[in-house]
Amino acid sequence: MKNNMRIGIDARLLGTRQGGLGRYLEQLLTHLEKILATEPNFELVIFLRQENFNDYHPTNIRIKKVLANIKWYTWREQFFLSKIIKKEKIDLMHFPHWNIPLFYHNPFVVTIHDLLLLHYHTRTASTLGPITYFIKNLAYKIVLRHAIKKSKQIITPSEFTKNDIAKIFNIPKEKITVTHLAPTKLYSDTSNKKMAKPYVLYVGVAYPHKNLPLLIDAWKIFCDKYGNDFQLVLAGKINYFYQQLINKTKKEKITNIIFTNYVSDKELAELYQHASLYIFPSLYEGFGLPGLEAMQYNVPVLSSEYGSLPEVFGKAALYNNFKFPLNVAEIIHQALTDQNLRAQLIGEGQKVIHSYSWDTTAQLTWEIYKKGV
Repeated sequence: MKNNMRIGIDARLLGTRQGGLGRYLEQLLTHLEKILATEPNFELVIFLRQENFNDYHPTNIRIKKVLANIKWYTWREQFFLSKIIKKEKIDLMHFPHWNIPLFYHNPFVVTIHDLLLLHYHTRTASTLGPITYFIKNLAYKIVLRHAIKKSKQIITPSEFTKNDIAKIFNIPKEKITVTHLAPTKLYSDTSNKKMAKPYVLYVGVAYPHKNLPLLIDAWKIFCDKYGNDFQLVLAGKINYFYQQLINKTKKEKITNIIFTNYVSDKELAELYQHASLYIFPSLYEGFGLPGLEAMQYNVPVLSSEYGSLPEVFGKAALYNNFKFPLNVAEIIHQALTDQNLRAQLIGEGQKVIHSYSWDTTAQLTWEIYKKGV
């Protein structure tokens, strides 16, 4: 291995406003910096957009920031990102998402968080017109296949996603390494703020696979049967899909639901801290980070039984198939009122969260880098 190996990381998605991907990059970079301090023969080159360039402050002189002001999922990404990367003479590039330029043929590793767009590829999950949607979906499949077939190594957050990739793309499992994500401790300015009522919390986007329309139907049944003592708080940036849910609640006169819009990390910590129950109704997940974050605050978790969620939560969650609103309403009531069950879930949650570590994630990732160069 030559001296001063240059590892590039595409960090254009850095920032918590980009959801789980942003959190992954934020924590990965933080912990890779610790490892770099003990690896004098390596340099890191971090590619950023204009909007997050000044938000990242490396602590090691062997970390270089490079402006790659190109938006993801665009034609400019396909045609111009490779040129920017190649100018830096990168020995191994890490793309933390599947959107890799087809013209990039130098050594790289890729993180594939899930195969959501292969499993949920209907137009209900898109605001695009039929022709544009068809083209975008075809482009996604081509780019994804390139990422999987041409990468030196594939990183995934769960055994579920690893098996999914291996099966669909006929990839040997030896090419795929699981590096679990980990909950990040968030801190609020105050521990005194609370909602007007106790509440059940969901954090995340409102795409169709998140199954929020069924949750809202179940919540209506729950309130009709057990009263309005609790609120349902849906924390996520208001977009087309959240607006559909808002319209649904207005049309059907469903009350006791709060849509927060975007929340900062401090506000999110506050929401976790005072929640009575965290609910995860998703029909497909590559990992399930918000559930682990909730467990840090001793919040019981009610989860669907799909995707990676049983693998990630183990015994620390109460599971349901989330297909029948009446059944979901009953299990919400059980999770809120059965004190022995709640204590058991909280205790198991504390065990589970200590099995995940960003230090471990970063160390496994670094070992992949060293093999790749």
